Amino acid sequence: MEDLANVIWRALSGSHRGLSIGTERTRRYSRDFPALFAFDDPRDPDFDSIAAHCEPNDHLYCTEWRGPAPQGWQVDFDATVCAMVWKGTAAPEVDPSVEITQLEESNVDEMRALARTARPGPFAPRPLGLGEWLGVFEDGKLVAMAGERLKAGRLHEVSGICTLASHQGRGLARAVTAAMVRRQLERGEIPFLHVMPENARARILYERMGFVLDREPPLRVVSRAA
Repeated sequence: MEDLANVIWRALSGSHRGLSIGTERTRRYSRDFPALFAFDDPRDPDFDSIAAHCEPNDHLYCTEWRGPAPQGWQVDFDATVCAMVWKGTAAPEVDPSVEITQLEESNVDEMRALARTARPGPFAPRPLGLGEWLGVFEDGKLVAMAGERLKAGRLHEVSGICTLASHQGRGLARAVTAAMVRRQLERGEIPFLHVMPENARARILYERMGFVLDREPPLRVVSRAA
């Protein structure tokens, strides 16, 4: 089973290199994509080489790196995140009563609106540029979705999993997540995802589906001073 060590760097310097900018030591996604960046060696972070690709007060997410912020930078958020990888023995079942729709460019404004409300994490201006997205509509309104973000070799992240608050508790997030996992498994990929440690309900759901905890690295949001 592949591990998730420094998986953001592996995506930015590998499968998603064409979607990123930076150097051989630090890279970030281009501005149409999530505000994620990474170091080739988190023990020796090269902030100088990423500074040219960041505007003052850009808020960028990174994992793996610990230690004090260098001069000219500040840590705006400091926590950990649970990185979970698929280890299920069979593809998860999708609730046949939930109608799953493949999202398209015409749905991006609705996707952004749902992300602003449900706040699943850093959301890209062009989410479909990173992979497929699936959603659930009720009365013509997007109420749940899940999509793809980081890709590192066979590893492919399920991300943006969220449900409108008024529709939670009905298994919609599980349904779209299961449908996405099935697609990835059919392609021969290894699904993985990130969830905050305090979101015990989601973590239990993912464990029951077939995900296991691989690591709990630091998660930080940093910005460059003006």
